[in-house]
Amino acid sequence: MDWYRKLRRRRRAAPDDDLETATERWERWKSINVIYFTMFLMSLGFSIILTGVWPYLDQLDPTAGKEFMGYVVAANPLGQMLFSPLVGWWGNKRGSVRLPLLITLAVFTLASAAYSALEIIPVYKKIAMLIARFFVGVSSANIAVARSYLSAATKLSERTHAVSMVSLAQVLGFVVGPGLQAAVTPLGDKGFYLLGLPFNMYTMAGWINVLMGVFNFVLFLPWNFKEHRIATREAMQTQGKTSEEETWKAMKPDYIASWTLICAFFVLVFNFVLLETLGTSLTMDQFAWSKTDALYYMGLLMSVGAVVACITFVLIGPLCKRFSERKIMLWGGFFLMIVGRILCIPWGPNPPVIAEYGPFGNETKDANGTDILGCPSTQEWCRYTPQMTVTQFLLGYGLTTIGYPLGVTLIQTIFSKILGPRPQGVWMGLMTGAGCASRVMGPVFVGLIYTRYGTYQTFGVTGMTLVVAMISIQIVNKRLIPPDAADATLRGVGEIVDGKKEFELPLVYQPLNTDRKEGEAQGLNGTS
Repeated sequence: MDWYRKLRRRRRAAPDDDLETATERWERWKSINVIYFTMFLMSLGFSIILTGVWPYLDQLDPTAGKEFMGYVVAANPLGQMLFSPLVGWWGNKRGSVRLPLLITLAVFTLASAAYSALEIIPVYKKIAMLIARFFVGVSSANIAVARSYLSAATKLSERTHAVSMVSLAQVLGFVVGPGLQAAVTPLGDKGFYLLGLPFNMYTMAGWINVLMGVFNFVLFLPWNFKEHRIATREAMQTQGKTSEEETWKAMKPDYIASWTLICAFFVLVFNFVLLETLGTSLTMDQFAWSKTDALYYMGLLMSVGAVVACITFVLIGPLCKRFSERKIMLWGGFFLMIVGRILCIPWGPNPPVIAEYGPFGNETKDANGTDILGCPSTQEWCRYTPQMTVTQFLLGYGLTTIGYPLGVTLIQTIFSKILGPRPQGVWMGLMTGAGCASRVMGPVFVGLIYTRYGTYQTFGVTGMTLVVAMISIQIVNKRLIPPDAADATLRGVGEIVDGKKEFELPLVYQPLNTDRKEGEAQGLNGTS
């Protein structure tokens, strides 16, 4: 933690500049740190219930079934997808993110409390769980205004680091959530009651969200959270404008580039979520693992992958100081993901072990009462499709773990830069909604494509979506330059890439018109 303390001291001791004083800089970074915690909490609110939602639902209503459990899990991203553009528009309309964030955090706290109190509801418990998780998703639509404020509160040179730290906070939320759920399992499914409210290993996940939601709410109160929108002041200084509105009108966003990045973001998140969703069932089918083995090894693999992803997020800033952000996004993000998909196409010599489920496809246990392991006989493609090897699965997953953080972080970074200093709530809402749509469609894709057609079609189709996205970004590559950098290029100053100017030398030498220069100098001397 010494490096973090030194960093904070450097920020606090930094001298005043033309844009802000040292005190304003300290308050600005304090508000950005609150945004980091909010993004962490919204990810935690989704992931902390994933491992316990099925046994909790089964305890509340044994007739619910796993199909309804899928609806409960999908309710969160669905609510976020529907309300992200609306919350983003609300933040733009008010000109402040404080009230939207306070209201959504209050909804998050109440919905989490309702999730934990389902045991005391007499009827319709599974419907109540579905509604509670939907409103948790609605509350997490505040990610749109959080990202919008992050873009407004950072200078162009700080944007890459800030967005990478936000992505890191989200990944930590996904990693810490299941760990907290595991930590409260000693309470058991009975637990205890306090003030008439149940506290057990299922409900504690919601109560943890309640405590952290209240804490996050307090952090956004006026005495602690002060908004500082330095991006507009920086653009005004660069453009030589006198008002924010004049600056916004002079820097119109590139709609083609913006929508291309939104679609690419959807494709990238969809491919990552698909592998996360498919991982357990894929390993059980291909390697004939039991449920216990699949959960154990996939949990271990995802934990290692989370550590690798965190390291990658930290390295994004230094990498972008040496290479262009667009090149890292294309070749470090999308290209590695494409190679990862190619590696997941089976190259084993023989088909996988077949789990014969009987003539009616409903016999999942043998005569000894043990589970029948292997690729289900109800999936016809298992009989003729080659088996995937463990080596290629590990390589594909590893490349995805590295490529996804690079791609998803730099897409958001470049997206916020090309939009300019204008309020970005609606645009960030659209990008957040695209990510949520991919989380909703991932399980659907698994049911429609993988179960019916197999691994060739699954990884072939997803790989082609990545190829199309990469080609689309390459086509609009020159449009992915921030407005300030584009203006500088037109003036002949050179392209500004990641805070550095890249000058282009002319191919033909053009001599200076010395007679004209001397005449102008004489005219100036005569005037003086």
